[in-house]
Amino acid sequence: MMAVNVYSTNVTTENLSRHEMLNWVNDCLQLGYSKIEELCTGAAYCQFMHMLFPGSVMLKKVKFRTNLEHEYIQNFKVLQGSFKKMSVDKIIPIDRLIKGRFQDNFEFLQWFKKFFDANYAGNHYDPVAAREDFGATSSVSANPDARAKPAPPASTTSRKVSSGDAPASRIQPMKRSNVGAGGAASESKLSELTSQLAEMKLTTEALEKERDFYFGKLRDIEVLCQEAQPGDDSLVDKITQILYATEVKFLVLLLNDSLMLGVWFLNYCLSTILIIFW
Repeated sequence: MMAVNVYSTNVTTENLSRHEMLNWVNDCLQLGYSKIEELCTGAAYCQFMHMLFPGSVMLKKVKFRTNLEHEYIQNFKVLQGSFKKMSVDKIIPIDRLIKGRFQDNFEFLQWFKKFFDANYAGNHYDPVAAREDFGATSSVSANPDARAKPAPPASTTSRKVSSGDAPASRIQPMKRSNVGAGGAASESKLSELTSQLAEMKLTTEALEKERDFYFGKLRDIEVLCQEAQPGDDSLVDKITQILYATEVKFLVLLLNDSLMLGVWFLNYCLSTILIIFW
């Protein structure tokens, strides 16, 4: 027996809301999913295939409760193998599904609901007993009070079930924990940017001091040139003292292109002055 393939899921009056779809999954398999995103483990789809096509899936290979991405991938590999065995043409977007995003998982679940309706023959199936047969009871959320409940017929649309209908004993499956990850990352980024800003401020202040330092030298040279008299032999000594004078506690930084230009300009001025007075 080969599977009946389905290709269209959007243009139909049977599209269900996220709550109806989630209730359908939980009712069929007696699980306790609370969000569509939790289907990213792939375990539910594997058991659906076990329900539709007995022998197409080895449930002992399926991890029903896990928060490890590589085990999600393994579950979808099992599902992929059952698709191939039953000649299902659907390509499973594993890389997107395992990320746990709502839209990707909801679209795949919508397709799978149509696929299920097209292939379900109404046979009796006990999901809890099936998991027990493969030793999965210790790692799956289930409702032991409704073990023999059959899956809904393929020809009817699933009934919307309110949250009050869910059994109180149903245990929620383990979910991937991302609590605080975004906040920690944001604080780390903010701290890094603050540190960079402080460093840039110190660099700017140092460059401004160095600019003023060299500008003061040029101004002193200009004053000497204005006051110098022809034949003043002490002028060169005074210019040299100014050029090689250092500021107390002045922070020496690597000169950028503009500072290098300032040094070159000082040397040019010195050469010009020496030529004029010599």
